[in-house]
Amino acid sequence: MSNKIQLTPENIQQVITDPNPEKVLLLTFYSNQNPECVQQDQILERIAAAYSEHITIGVIDCDVQQALASQLAQQIGLQALPTIVILKGGAPVDMLAGAKTEEEIKEALSEHLPSPEVILLDQAKQFLASGDLNNAFGYAKKAYDIDSSNTRVKLVFADICMQIQKFDEAQALLDSINEEQRDPYYHNLVAKLAQAAAAQDSPEVKRLEQAVEAEPDSLDLRCQLAQAQLDVGKKEEALASLLMVLKKDMNYGEAKKGFLDIIASLPDGDSVASAYRRKLYSLLY
Repeated sequence: MSNKIQLTPENIQQVITDPNPEKVLLLTFYSNQNPECVQQDQILERIAAAYSEHITIGVIDCDVQQALASQLAQQIGLQALPTIVILKGGAPVDMLAGAKTEEEIKEALSEHLPSPEVILLDQAKQFLASGDLNNAFGYAKKAYDIDSSNTRVKLVFADICMQIQKFDEAQALLDSINEEQRDPYYHNLVAKLAQAAAAQDSPEVKRLEQAVEAEPDSLDLRCQLAQAQLDVGKKEEALASLLMVLKKDMNYGEAKKGFLDIIASLPDGDSVASAYRRKLYSLLY
């Protein structure tokens, strides 16, 4: 874990004097011979993972780095293991002596960390960078639900919506941003959304819509139309086209698989996915 560091005499000064003034360092005194230290170390692992952008865990292994541990223990007046010293900007701001629960540690940290929506947004951006659009959408939505007026939250959320082809939601988010807050990121997203809208105005989709209108009983044409709609990001329309096929013939070609694949591509809890999943179940049962 990149934000959990074993401290030594050679690296401790560099770790403590992190150039980021907002970064929080948890200096933890640890001994493998102490069960409470081992248990609390597992808690710190989870916290380090949850707040990877904002927290560094600095571990002083009292069994291995005895001289360093003794020196620091005298400086802070260490009286128990485990002990956590919270530092920000290189200066101690709190100390948690003895074993603490995860809730107690998070409560102590709450005074020194960014707001919950910013933390959630950072997690969303990490998932976005790794290509995990489902989790990126989920965390961005949670951030938006906490503070729907935060411009940065709205921009990142709109960006993710565009990448999963939820263009109407992206447009609504961008429209809600005040003119004085429309920065280069905003204008870049507006340009991308305009390109996506132009792509949706597909001659192939129009041609197939006319063909289906002329031959409404042709399941093959409806499947072709669904694929063309999907190709330009019209997932809801594609689901509607495939549903018409499934109503006629549940086992026609790849219609059911295509239908389920589209639903699976939508984020967890998506209203369109939920609605069309229910419609499929009503046909099946």
